[in-house]
Amino acid sequence: QVQLVESGGGLVQAGGSLRLSCVASGRTFSTARMGWFRQAPGKERKFVAAITWSGGGTYYSDSVKGRFTISGDNAQNTVYLQMNSLKPEDMAVYYCAASSRKTLGTMSIMSEYAYWGQGTQVTVSS
Repeated sequence: QVQLVESGGGLVQAGGSLRLSCVASGRTFSTARMGWFRQAPGKERKFVAAITWSGGGTYYSDSVKGRFTISGDNAQNTVYLQMNSLKPEDMAVYYCAASSRKTLGTMSIMSEYAYWGQGTQVTVSS
C-alpha cells in the first residue's frame, strides 16, 4: 500500500500562484509515476499533470500546459505542482495519485493509478 498526503491548497486571486505538495509513504518503491488530477464541483475528475520517476518525464493537460509545472523528489517521495497564472476555472479539489504502471501513453488515465490522496482545495477568486 502507498499512502498519499496532499498540502498547499488555499485561496488565491486570479493570476496568482500556489504550490501543491504530495508526500508518499508506505511501499513507495513500487511507484513508477505520480500524477495530479482535479475535480470541480459537479464535474468529473480530470487529469492535470504527471511525472515518471524513471527519467523524470512529464506530461500535462492542454488546459494547464505552460502555466503548471510538475516536479518530484524521488529521495523524499514527494511530488509538487507549481501552479502559476491561476484562473477561476482552475478552482477544484486537487488529488495526488500514484501508479506502478509503466504503460506508454497512459499517464492521463485515472484507472492507471491505484493510490489516491484525500485531495486539497484550490479556490481562485476573480
